[in-house]
Amino acid sequence: MARYIHERSDWPRFRWDAGKLTGILAEVRHRQGRLLGHMEGLGFQLRQEAILKTLTDDVLKTSEIEGERLDAGQVRSSIARRLGMDIGALKAADRNVEGVVEMMLDATRRYKEPLTKDRLFSWHAALVPRMKGAWRRDASGPMQVVSGAIGRQRVHYEAPPAGRLRQEMKAFLGWFNATGEDDLVLRAALAHLWFVTVHPFDDGNGRMARAIADMMLARSEDSSQRFYSMSAQIGKERKDYYNILERTQKGTMDVTGWMEWFLGCLGRAIDGAQTALAAVLGKARFWESVAGVSLNDRQRAMLNRMLDGVEGPLTNGKWAKMAKCSADTALRDLQYLVDRGVLVRGVAGGRSTSYSIRSVVV
Repeated sequence: MARYIHERSDWPRFRWDAGKLTGILAEVRHRQGRLLGHMEGLGFQLRQEAILKTLTDDVLKTSEIEGERLDAGQVRSSIARRLGMDIGALKAADRNVEGVVEMMLDATRRYKEPLTKDRLFSWHAALVPRMKGAWRRDASGPMQVVSGAIGRQRVHYEAPPAGRLRQEMKAFLGWFNATGEDDLVLRAALAHLWFVTVHPFDDGNGRMARAIADMMLARSEDSSQRFYSMSAQIGKERKDYYNILERTQKGTMDVTGWMEWFLGCLGRAIDGAQTALAAVLGKARFWESVAGVSLNDRQRAMLNRMLDGVEGPLTNGKWAKMAKCSADTALRDLQYLVDRGVLVRGVAGGRSTSYSIRSVVV
């Protein structure tokens, strides 16, 4: 008896109840179009800011889902550099950050190009530099997804044996690059499920599956500009994500449940983009409001960092450390901005004095 869908005789002939998906798909498509239309109405600079924020969230969250936390400043700097954006002093990024950024941008900016074995190998090499491009070999036994302490581990899933991978990936890539009759959003959902079920690499399969879904979503919009993050939304719904994957992989070839969940998650991701858009617009309004204030490069860079979110209260010491200046210079910077109504000083005194951006700049 088959434990997993890849062991079934009808694998990989996926099917779903179109009647159950029609309404959800129409609503998601409507939200997609409305968001893209809204963004087209903004100027180039604001769109670039929104794209930078979206891609930064996407890279951070797709790694977080796998338990790896990347440095947000490094991610933002790496993406800004590749997009040709000037965001002040760029923070040097380590290889882990550069690898995820490289894969995500390749998937979404070159979305029209075929997905090939060599392209997947290059993504994998970027994500896991210690491993050379090759399908997994199962040298240590079957590829399993497990949880729990050693001795009390629970096997959630076991991937197809390594000997099947050439055939499995040939079938997947042939389907992905073909012109199918199904809506491209549905194909994004299926591509994600299919790839992560085959699990062709020793590491990085989840991040690559989400990049592949993003690539198909870019095709669905015929645009490389990303204004919402599926990975960020999946990160918020991580438990449900793994639960629906496990149920689907242990079920039949009817994947209606997975498709419903993916479409719902996508709709919530698009809705969440409105919050990100509000932050971008708020940032633009802030800079318009201080247009008459003379700022040095250090102050401008630090205000940008404050607008992007600084963890914890911003004190004189933190300003000095972040701006790489003396405490006296930091104090002069801060006092100047307070005097001109750009920043507001907190009630605490001494070293605990904190500063924040005034909500309405005078």
